[in-house]
Amino acid sequence: MKQSTSTQDYLKRIYELTECGKLASTNDLARELNIKPASVTGMIQKLAAEKPALVEYQKHQGVTLTAAGKRAALEVIRHHRLLETWLVQTLGYSWDEVHEEAERLEHFISEDFERRIAAALGNPLRDPHGELIPTEDLKMPVDESTSLSSLRPNHIATILRVASQDPKLLRHLDSLGLTPGTQLEVIDYSTFDNNLTIKIGKRSNVLGLNITTKIFVEINK
Repeated sequence: MKQSTSTQDYLKRIYELTECGKLASTNDLARELNIKPASVTGMIQKLAAEKPALVEYQKHQGVTLTAAGKRAALEVIRHHRLLETWLVQTLGYSWDEVHEEAERLEHFISEDFERRIAAALGNPLRDPHGELIPTEDLKMPVDESTSLSSLRPNHIATILRVASQDPKLLRHLDSLGLTPGTQLEVIDYSTFDNNLTIKIGKRSNVLGLNITTKIFVEINK
């Protein structure tokens, strides 16, 4: 059954907040959706009462998705990430421009349109930020990336994904060459502030946790 735009937004945010295995609190959802906590509680109760239920809700503890809710969330995430990829590869958008456009479009494309986009793009595995795209049968591929913040000197790694939609940050990372597919080497680590000094080609940069916790890599060495 096709969910409303509001329902899809809730399910997507719950999925993102619970990926690490924790429950999503109403305050977390209120902050993410810019909605009052009381309104969030009412919507969560409504989603829990759907047939089949889309969420499991424990008062004062939080909410998680049911199997039906997870499928619905993955469907809209697949739409979103395919649209971002299409906007970059076909229409010439930059990676810092696509999030808002995909947010608007993700609710309205048909499954046939989704399949045609995927086929035209060669069934991509990742979006422009390197985020994994759910498969056509709505399974999320296993993410085996490692946070850049956990690397230490002499590690060589390739950037797989950037976990941010902040246009300013994405433009900054682009200016530093910190984009998916880029190989980097860690040459220094500060125990005082957890800053990493990384090298790309002949260029070095010092990166703080605000950046290194948002970049995920595959360690080559």
